[in-house]
Amino acid sequence: MVLFKPPSGDIEQFENAYNDFLALIERMPAIERRQVVHVAGSPTGVAAYARILEIYFKTRPQLELSLMSPPGQEAGKELNRFAPGSFDVMFAEVYEETGGSTGQQA
Repeated sequence: MVLFKPPSGDIEQFENAYNDFLALIERMPAIERRQVVHVAGSPTGVAAYARILEIYFKTRPQLELSLMSPPGQEAGKELNRFAPGSFDVMFAEVYEETGGSTGQQA
């Protein structure tokens, strides 16, 4: 996941850099799914993040190979267009339940 904090400067510059970064992510191999999240707000006031990009891989080795690929390296370098401390990167495992649903109370 790449979590982008709200830009403190030029919004247009942020949006251009963000869109360029997304275009590079599209070229990375072995991606199973991408989710682009535009944060709308927070119940506690100003949200800590403005955009969240979730990139899904089938396995951790596929993630690592994708990051080491030329497109992955280029995408990593593109993050340098963002101010230091303006984004966070983290790895996470997703566990999804299939079937069933949360019951509704009458």
